[in-house]
Amino acid sequence: MLSLKQVIEALVFASPKPLSIKEIQTAIKSAVSEAGELPLQEYGVVTVEDIASLLAELNKDYAETQRAFQLVDQVNGWALVTVNDAAHWVRQLYPEAKPTRLSGPALETLAIIAYRQPVTRADIEAVRGVAVDGVMQVLLDRSLVKIAGRADVPGRPLLYETTEYFLQHFGLKAVEELPNSDELRRVKLPTAPIPEAPVTEAEKPADEPQQSAEETAEPEQPEAEPEPEPEQPEPEPEPEQPEAETVEAETVEAETVEAAVEVDEAEAQPESDRSV
Repeated sequence: MLSLKQVIEALVFASPKPLSIKEIQTAIKSAVSEAGELPLQEYGVVTVEDIASLLAELNKDYAETQRAFQLVDQVNGWALVTVNDAAHWVRQLYPEAKPTRLSGPALETLAIIAYRQPVTRADIEAVRGVAVDGVMQVLLDRSLVKIAGRADVPGRPLLYETTEYFLQHFGLKAVEELPNSDELRRVKLPTAPIPEAPVTEAEKPADEPQQSAEETAEPEQPEAEPEPEPEQPEPEPEPEQPEAETVEAETVEAETVEAAVEVDEAEAQPESDRSV
């Protein structure tokens, strides 16, 4: 029967990806529950500390026997990898896979992000003194850098930080393992000026004259003059009708004149005629 150390070695060797200690423990307990054999029951109570100790023993055995591979505790788990001295020989198996190389500006930009993350593009340009648009795109395409959110300043610029692949590529388990990490993080670097927030109408001071609607309104465009309509002949004025009161006044006046004439005629007749 395989020892527990051999079981752990087999799991790490067969896994297509790095295995964490918790994943190794889960795999062992699952195998014990499926087998149900009494000799394997003791493997079912293995702890995280036991697995970590056995991994360290395996690595010690590889070093003592001068193996060409070793166990490495990467950011996402334990994995079997070849030693550095075997890189030249192993590379012959993959001639088409060229090693990833970064230019000087790309390495400088990546270092600023790694030590100052999360950081905005404007702050990176303030340190380097040049634009980093093209370099940032290269780092994003190679999955060494990712967008971590937005800064809480006016304009809400994007924040950038390193990825898990960055740690794996450079053989780091955490950002704190970077050389001189604590010292370089304390160094004061130039930063981009924070843009001022735009002032809204409600935030303007009271003594500032407000523009009237007529001043702020755009000038109206002159309307096109309408075409002149043909002149219509003016209607002839209708004869004015006398008002009712005027007609009544003339009637009364005529009656008065007739009465006066009758009185004059009576007075003109002789007395004989009046006695008859």
